[in-house]
Amino acid sequence: MLLDFFPSRTLTLYLGKMFVVRILAWLVMLVLVLMMLDLLGKTGDILAVPGNGDSELWLYVSLRVPQLIARFLPYSVLLGTMIMLAGLNQNSEVIAMKAAGLSAHQILAPLLLIGVVVAGVSFVFNERIVTRATATLKAWEDVDYGTVPTDPDDRTNVYFNDGNDVLMAGTLSGRGAQSVLTDVTFYERDDAGMITRQITAPRATYANPGWQLEQALSFNVASALTEPLGEVVVAPGVQLSQLALRRVDPDAEPLPQLSESIDALQGAGRRTGELEAKWWHKISGPLAAVLMPLLGAVAGFGLARSGNLFIRLVVGMALGFAYFVVDNAALAMGSFGGYPPLIAAWAPFLLFLLVGETVLIRTEE
Repeated sequence: MLLDFFPSRTLTLYLGKMFVVRILAWLVMLVLVLMMLDLLGKTGDILAVPGNGDSELWLYVSLRVPQLIARFLPYSVLLGTMIMLAGLNQNSEVIAMKAAGLSAHQILAPLLLIGVVVAGVSFVFNERIVTRATATLKAWEDVDYGTVPTDPDDRTNVYFNDGNDVLMAGTLSGRGAQSVLTDVTFYERDDAGMITRQITAPRATYANPGWQLEQALSFNVASALTEPLGEVVVAPGVQLSQLALRRVDPDAEPLPQLSESIDALQGAGRRTGELEAKWWHKISGPLAAVLMPLLGAVAGFGLARSGNLFIRLVVGMALGFAYFVVDNAALAMGSFGGYPPLIAAWAPFLLFLLVGETVLIRTEE
């Protein structure tokens, strides 16, 4: 039966509670230390803006903490695994469990179950909280910690090329055909790159093709004359796909929204390998919490009095951190097109799953 894979109910609850406490302890410690260090570097920038005070510092903390939790939760699972199993080993509890007939996999079963729960919670947390916090924080950073944007999807100081011409805007808001540019400046340039005319407008909307400027004013460089144009369409070469390409931030978009962005870019013939890899990694990334107990398990077995416990801790730590290095390298290769997106996101997880199983079977089973 499937339940036979787990030890007794009492032992399962004992190991599970111990594991959860250590994960939370490591996570709280890492987040607190890293948040304080991060805040030391950002406090000056935030308080340099007139009107900013303690409330803005707490706002920054509230937006940064979810990012730190998402990033360091797998590390906390790894450290919790090694510290817990090393303690059980030193107190001969692992020997007692193996003497009672439990295999290494059965001892690890409660930890793997907790890892599955942590992975599920991490996925929901990333999709519902981290993406929103990331979008808001990046929008706030774009305005140098000034007034917090009401819509995190807004972008500031954007520009687009239309051949030699340049379309610039202070703010880009809305999505798709409902995109709106404000504080717009359009530069007409000759083949030498010199500006021949400048058109300014408070607002522009997508005209398909081009952008319709409202209350436009034209300044001719040669004659130094300014004249009102009213409504005029400029930059026919600036398509919605260019806006989408500049707006897509996979860390700030949940899976459904990221899927729409990828489809829009693919429809425009743009390369989406990096975004597809990040899409898959939103699923494979949280599963690192399931992998860490397996990679850190080497610290819990073997005789503690043999003097090899420290070496086993180092090996477990090396395996865990090697996974994160390979995972980041694979995503980078996927961004450059070296790996297909699916392989870039899933290959490190499957590789280290096999490595962890191999080490556990060869040494303990």
